[in-house]
Amino acid sequence: MDYKRIIKSRAVREKILRMLSFIPDRMMLKIQYRIKTGRRLRIDDPVRFTEKLQWYKLYYRDPEMIQCVDKFEVRDYVRGKGYSHILNQCYGVFDRFQDVDPDRLPERFVLKDTLGSGGNAVILCPDREQADWAQIRKQTDAWCAVPLVRGGGREWPYYSGKRHRILAEEYLKPAAGEELLDYKFFCFGGKAEFVYVCSGRRGGRSVQIDIVSPDYEKLDVVRVNDEPTAPLPEKPENFEEMLRTAEALSEGFPHVRVDLYDPDGTVRFGELTFFNASGYMIYDPDQFDIDIGKKFTLPSGPAETEDRFSGRRRQ
Repeated sequence: MDYKRIIKSRAVREKILRMLSFIPDRMMLKIQYRIKTGRRLRIDDPVRFTEKLQWYKLYYRDPEMIQCVDKFEVRDYVRGKGYSHILNQCYGVFDRFQDVDPDRLPERFVLKDTLGSGGNAVILCPDREQADWAQIRKQTDAWCAVPLVRGGGREWPYYSGKRHRILAEEYLKPAAGEELLDYKFFCFGGKAEFVYVCSGRRGGRSVQIDIVSPDYEKLDVVRVNDEPTAPLPEKPENFEEMLRTAEALSEGFPHVRVDLYDPDGTVRFGELTFFNASGYMIYDPDQFDIDIGKKFTLPSGPAETEDRFSGRRRQ
């Protein structure tokens, strides 16, 4: 059942899910997984990639993930890995819209919800003078007002005590006539296994996804409802550099998705994501979900995970 077609407003959907925060995580994930995939969730013996992502939410509690999901604080993580040169220019991070001074922003910029996801958490502003500041204020006020309670996907790092803030960053502009493509590297134990090449993005409403191998060979698989409708974009000249960068940034985590851009022939950082699409995506053929699950090695059990990460950071 696609409840997005029934309740079209994302804000309304999120409000309803927050109202259901009293439901225990394990039960909520089973309900959501059944609704969105049509399958029963095997949480105690996960096999599929999407099943293991639900286990990952429940039991893998590395405190470094809290830093990495914050779009501002992850910058320090990237610097610590020796990759400060791939960071976009940052113009500031603000607790509320009133703290933003439009006159101090450049002609082009991007605003992001530091704990947001999807197109609704990003505002692209190619011309400051033509910006609809009333609408920008309305949207950023909504970001900052998000309650610190469990959402529907139960992705624990996002409600760990941090507040939603407004991040102002550089506007990445590709060469004239070209589209800014998004390369999402799915890494497991520090090794990339497949990549989403995202194009044709229309806000948070739709995107075309080509799924390729680490050698940039198109795989015979699609993510249902986000199928590509155009030929595979040409392989970037620095794709191997992006691959090495993604694998270096992913080291130390059983799984993380590393998002990179290539707007001007140089690698630029996007974000780190631990729970792609909250683990509710459907692939065609379905076997891909199972095959990728084999690449995702989880710790032996919840107790081991909690003992390993409770109250301390990884060295």
